[in-house]
Amino acid sequence: MHSYDYALLLAFFAIVLLPAPWLGRFYYKVMEGQRTWLTPLLGPVERGCYRLAGVHADREQNWKQYALALLAFNLAGFTVLFGVLMLQGELPLNPQHLSGLTWSLAFNTAVSYVTNTNWQAYSGEASVSYLSQMLGLAVQNFVSAATGLAVLVALCRGIARRSAATLGNFWVDMTRATLYGLLPLCLLLALLLVWQGVPQTFADYTHAVTLQGAEQVLPLGPAASQIAIKQLGTNGGGFFGVNSAHPFENPTAWSNLFEVAAIILIPVALVFTFGHYVKDLRQSRAILACMFGLFLLGGATALWSEYQPNPALASVQVEQSAPLEGKESRFGTTGSVLWTVATTAASNGSVNAMHDSLNPLTGMVAMVNMMVGEVIFGGVGAGLYGMLLFVLVAVFLAGLMIGRTPEYLGKKLQAREVQLLVATLLVMPVGVLLLGAVAASLPGPASAVSNPGAHGFSQLLYAYTSGAANNGSAFAGFAANSEFHNVMIGLAMLIGRFGYILPVLALAGSLATKQRVPQGLNSFPTHGPLFTTLLLVTILLVGGLTFLPALALGPVAEHLSLGF
Repeated sequence: MHSYDYALLLAFFAIVLLPAPWLGRFYYKVMEGQRTWLTPLLGPVERGCYRLAGVHADREQNWKQYALALLAFNLAGFTVLFGVLMLQGELPLNPQHLSGLTWSLAFNTAVSYVTNTNWQAYSGEASVSYLSQMLGLAVQNFVSAATGLAVLVALCRGIARRSAATLGNFWVDMTRATLYGLLPLCLLLALLLVWQGVPQTFADYTHAVTLQGAEQVLPLGPAASQIAIKQLGTNGGGFFGVNSAHPFENPTAWSNLFEVAAIILIPVALVFTFGHYVKDLRQSRAILACMFGLFLLGGATALWSEYQPNPALASVQVEQSAPLEGKESRFGTTGSVLWTVATTAASNGSVNAMHDSLNPLTGMVAMVNMMVGEVIFGGVGAGLYGMLLFVLVAVFLAGLMIGRTPEYLGKKLQAREVQLLVATLLVMPVGVLLLGAVAASLPGPASAVSNPGAHGFSQLLYAYTSGAANNGSAFAGFAANSEFHNVMIGLAMLIGRFGYILPVLALAGSLATKQRVPQGLNSFPTHGPLFTTLLLVTILLVGGLTFLPALALGPVAEHLSLGF
């Protein structure tokens, strides 16, 4: 590693960590309707949205009403997006005259963006019109992220409130999350990206002639605005087919730094938002320490692995040089590994290098980040409520070890809460192992892999892990655009999204009704290094060991076979 690699890492952590406490408090005030510096500007817009939609902002909902409103909104979003993608050939803002998508690809893409996954079985510049990008995909980038934030806030209220029957109002939470939480930051990042050379235009594609005399088509479009929300909203879907490895989507070292830091900026800030809800920032620091511990563990493993020369190419490689296949030379190995770990630690899925070309252990780190439920930072809202589920599991295990009824912040965990926690632990195994096993067992779907042996299995395993974890990244080379994989990965995305959301809302409703029990000397503290260590071990054991046999058949076997 060189000095500029260390400078990149330091700048990344500074951009993420320094504003996090302030931004976390800002999100708390916004979601609770308190006055902020944006209220004079956006307050009238917020109230206008409520009047237009007929929403009574002062009427709160119980968890079932909250869940029904969320499901109805997401169903409506899926229907609109599916229709836009199918009919884009007949709609305006389509200068390339692109035809509508097939039904299976439209289904997969609509599910992908509604679930905040942004799995792409298509190439954006060759398949999706400007209207579909803006009215369809970009809109869902905003509202799917806002939906995750709303669910997190509902869970925070459930933990913080006493003997309450309601969790807030979904329509209000989603509106505030979009207007105050996402839009201002996206405007700022979009301007920074335009400054760095990312296109933002409705002009037709440009035809050029290369120095060799060959004709080339340069794709353009309103890219900067969508790239901003894809990063900040932890969506990840690229405007162009190769995502942030494309020189128009990520042209410079500065744009690379802004985009990779944006991936986890909001998820880190929301950890402090939780601390403000429960009036104990020590809880935030403990959770954040666990997240960064897992992030650094995976990042160090991936960096070490990626800087190892491939034994099979030792005769043609410079000693101790890192393999550069699949990487952009303008970002280098460290920039590629940092993005890989960040995008899979969050449910983002954007890439600036091809994961198919990573060394086996680096690919395994990316898969493990997703297999644990993407709780290391996770998506906007989704990552923290996933982490809080593991917090409650760790509290339950601690209660078993010391012979006490488990409790978290004065709320006792009883049979109903434990049943809901167990239900969430089944989501990833069903989405990854069950659906992935079906795909691997059938000759037709299994032929989608482009490599034989362990690496080919890794391609398929990664695809279903990415879908179930609502990540959206992929091993390049996996031919996903078939009716079978479009439908099956679509199901994995639905299971991975709503298989968590519904139990989380039910859990929030159950916790909200409970009285808070005063904590005594025998209560297990959940803010110290002991609990942080217990939480980290719980995530690795409960979340990670489930998938160890599958990992042994893929990246582990491939790593052991290097050089033979």
